[in-house]
Amino acid sequence: MWATNLKILGIVLGTIGLYTLLANAIPQVESDVPQELTFSGEVTVAQLVEAGAELYEGAGGCTACHGLGTRAPNLETGEGDEGPIGVRCADRVEGMDCKAYLYASMVDPNAYVVEGYQPIMPDMRRTLSDAQIWATVAYLQSLGGDVTVTAEDMAAPAAEPSDAGGATATAATDPIEIMDQYGCLACHKLGDQGQVLGPPFDGMGARLTREQIRHGILDPGAEIAAGYEQFAGVMPPNLGERLTAAQLEVLVDYLEEQR
Repeated sequence: MWATNLKILGIVLGTIGLYTLLANAIPQVESDVPQELTFSGEVTVAQLVEAGAELYEGAGGCTACHGLGTRAPNLETGEGDEGPIGVRCADRVEGMDCKAYLYASMVDPNAYVVEGYQPIMPDMRRTLSDAQIWATVAYLQSLGGDVTVTAEDMAAPAAEPSDAGGATATAATDPIEIMDQYGCLACHKLGDQGQVLGPPFDGMGARLTREQIRHGILDPGAEIAAGYEQFAGVMPPNLGERLTAAQLEVLVDYLEEQR
């Protein structure tokens, strides 16, 4: 009897070992969610620039549009015969220095749309903290210019976006109002509205199940639709925290009906 038990134990341990080996051999992909920044009053320019660069190249999703030069201006490289953004930012708006212009462009992007481009950029306060925005500004200033962002800038009270607070703001229950509130049509096409940075809402119910639609809203980085890999990271990862449960289901219902 004991011999049989030993054989069973050996098979079990061998199976566990095999699956453990296979699991470790599969590449693990982590969700690239913007992490909160905490800086003391002794923060250095180098720290700000480094943090901003990480956000710009990664979790902030900036390169999805600004790295192409087709949907938004190139920032790290020259735009036309101009230099990178740190060189040209102070000349964009009369009476506004580089730091002020870059910050305003991130929190009120439709106010200063560069000629030749569409107003598709969302208010970055929807996905980034004020400290993260200032760190990104510092990085952009460093691209050919002088960094003037200070710890005092980051400590100043930040204005909230019009829809900040999500579930505690006016909780719209009309799907189009919800889309407008959260800037969905800045990236998704619906009829003659919207842009094509993400999969179109038209026909979504024919392409995806109800659960897939819901999962795509709650965890947009988990599965990127084919053909949209370059825009990964653009969609806010925290919509599930900002939508009410009712709003979420309204969106899922509406998108499921789009066939």
